[in-house]
Amino acid sequence: MAVPVIDFSKLDGPERSEVLAQIANGCEEWGFFQLVNHGISEELLERVKKVCSDCYKLREEGFKDSLPVQLLDDVMDGKKGDAQEQLKNIDWEDVFTLLDDNQWPSQPQEFKETMMEYRTELKKLAEKMIEIMDENLGLEKGYTKRAFCGGEEPEHQAFFGTKVSHYPPCPQPELVNGLRAHTDAGGVILLFQDDQVGGLQMLKEGEWIDVQPVPNAIVINTGDQIEVLSNGRYKSAWHRVLAMPSGNRRSIASFYNPSLKATMAPALQLVTAAADQNNAGDNYPEFVFGDYMTVYTKQKFQPKEPRFQAVASV
Repeated sequence: MAVPVIDFSKLDGPERSEVLAQIANGCEEWGFFQLVNHGISEELLERVKKVCSDCYKLREEGFKDSLPVQLLDDVMDGKKGDAQEQLKNIDWEDVFTLLDDNQWPSQPQEFKETMMEYRTELKKLAEKMIEIMDENLGLEKGYTKRAFCGGEEPEHQAFFGTKVSHYPPCPQPELVNGLRAHTDAGGVILLFQDDQVGGLQMLKEGEWIDVQPVPNAIVINTGDQIEVLSNGRYKSAWHRVLAMPSGNRRSIASFYNPSLKATMAPALQLVTAAADQNNAGDNYPEFVFGDYMTVYTKQKFQPKEPRFQAVASV
């Protein structure tokens, strides 16, 4: 099995209906798919690769002193104790987050300008993707974007953040996770993954399969709130990153999420349609996204169904 790869450039041509069907299949049957010819220039993507790799080179020595490295060194030196158990609950990952209002790395010099340009293009793609999901679900244009807002104020608009990660080579990859298995809490995730070093896997039908590297593709996956809004028609997929013995995996994940003030619930139209078909579906509870995040931060690596149950009682 291979994660679907979709030529996004055909969306605005005579093959539009076919592309819509491919995206619907990616959302319904996979929870993951890859876009090529998505409209973000290769020149910009090459600059993103360079500035992120150059940025990590400035952080690389710091990772060598990080807790994951220290714990693995203890295990390899025979000082197992609690170290081996702690390694199960930690990720072999160097990571920082880019938001509109937080501090970004100042080096390399081109980093901020390049990543600001990239995030602008990614946000446009995210909003186009949720419009397509609305269309495929039979919802009015803009439904999901409005649902993700918690009010008219700028601070209550949909949240957009970017996580820049590197997974350095690991001397004992069987002892540690690159990134532990989880589903994403929010809406639509757009990942620009390494096109040389693999390691990302998704769970499908009980089997872990590789999300194969495709040069300059953008990987799309749906989070828990898309599952809720679609009343279970689109499921958030479990995924993980394996620690690798060689290569330095770059991963740039952008998240288009609801505002923390947004009230999330299945679209009434989809609940009614399910009832008309004598198929009540999952009928997820209504909740405030900020409350869900409180639960999620404590249960991120645990089964997702209890999270929905827990937030319903908040």
